[in-house]
Amino acid sequence: MTRNSTALAVFLVLFVSVALLGFVAARWQQSGEAQISEWGLGGRRFGTLITWFLLGGDLYTAYTFIAVPTALFGQGAAGFFAVPYTIFVYPILFAVFPRLWSVARKNGYVTAADFVRGRFGSGALALAVAVTGIIATMPYIALQLVGMEVVLGGLGIHGHWPLVIAFATVAAFTYTSGLRAPAIIAIAKDLLIYITVIAAVLIIPGELGGYAKIFAAVPKAKLLLAPPSEGNLGQGFGYATLALGSALALFLYPHAVTGLFGSASRHVVRRNAVILPAYSLALGLIALLGTMALASGVASMPAYAREFKLFGANFAVPALFLQMFPAWFVGVAFAAIVIGALVPAAIMSIASANLFTRNIYREYLNPGCSPANELQVAKLAALAVLLGALGFIVWLPGAQKFAITLQLLGGIWIIQTLPAVLIGLYTRWLHPVALLVGWAVGIVSGTAMVAAKAFASPIYPLDIFGVIAPSYDAISALALNLVISVALSFVFNAAFGSARADATAVTDYV
Repeated sequence: MTRNSTALAVFLVLFVSVALLGFVAARWQQSGEAQISEWGLGGRRFGTLITWFLLGGDLYTAYTFIAVPTALFGQGAAGFFAVPYTIFVYPILFAVFPRLWSVARKNGYVTAADFVRGRFGSGALALAVAVTGIIATMPYIALQLVGMEVVLGGLGIHGHWPLVIAFATVAAFTYTSGLRAPAIIAIAKDLLIYITVIAAVLIIPGELGGYAKIFAAVPKAKLLLAPPSEGNLGQGFGYATLALGSALALFLYPHAVTGLFGSASRHVVRRNAVILPAYSLALGLIALLGTMALASGVASMPAYAREFKLFGANFAVPALFLQMFPAWFVGVAFAAIVIGALVPAAIMSIASANLFTRNIYREYLNPGCSPANELQVAKLAALAVLLGALGFIVWLPGAQKFAITLQLLGGIWIIQTLPAVLIGLYTRWLHPVALLVGWAVGIVSGTAMVAAKAFASPIYPLDIFGVIAPSYDAISALALNLVISVALSFVFNAAFGSARADATAVTDYV
């Protein structure tokens, strides 16, 4: 067998085995009830360990495995922001999200938009949260395809037909098993990724002469962030706001909320806030693969010229593995990355389907639908979401660039739901109309800041009293959102009073 055929054989065995797990999962912890919480939230019965694997598989995706090292490969120190942001996020998860889990469980909420609808009594605000969630999630699914395409290219497989087969598999087990499928598959995926990462950080540095030589190969301009200067707060300020904004946005994404709502108790959520940082350790090691790829010189090797031309710096990690590992282990590593796309793609499609079904279909199109009808619509919606993401990559010219741009915008958009969702967990003083106006201003201003830089960067140089503060667009737009929401709430509460319907009770949050 040739090197590529050996790697491909190992890859296919692992891929098929894991796909079969997705179908077997249909019978796991199944109550037999035909309702959306059984299919879309796994019956809310996942314990600490399953939730840990599920959230890890949900948040640390195939594109993470490709994009984070690529950022260090291309940008140097600035690309390392993903590691501190995943450290910031877990104290937020520990402090805030058990409240969201509790109120959702006690009131039968399936989505964050369900909570907003109940808390503020505003269908329009809930619709805004739902639509934002769906639109922000779609490019995330497309980026899983981008990650898969890069890895398959490393195996010598080009064209879109392998992606069609892979996503047809995802669609089939998602339709059949719901959230149980990615929960089970996530265990296999994470074990493969940990094996791959541990092998990489133990073997590759030895092959390259040690970490001292690896870091010596990095250009000095990429080792440190640009320092502040007179009238400019420097690259470090943008780095800090990027990490903070990403942390605030992460668990507002529908797929993250879906993973949390599948937990068996609020204590499971808190335990996971404590143990999930293990993934941040793995992410830090994954990030170093970009530096190793830089030191190895794979970008200039003729053997990988075609792939680097097709995929750019995204091919750095696959090229590194191809260069450093035997063929059979390349198959293991590449399977880990591709399976790492199946898990989040399935969860994201389920989360988007939950939002569409609960907050658009049942709210506006068929208010009297039965639980069985609601479940069927959710299953079909999940298929439609996956088909849409696949079509985006396959049929749209330049889709990879568009997907990355939309994912950049997705973080800016989803964080605009923070006042309604997270602040709403503690107070309903903010008026729903004010929140809706603040959301709209945040969406428009954040998008405008990215557009002003031709959609090339998430950092916008704010001029604050003559001092340039390079800031993450999401944080700047969120600040404007909050100012408007608070100011208009004073006006609306004074004019119309603050007595509004609230479907939740104080005891629901504990």
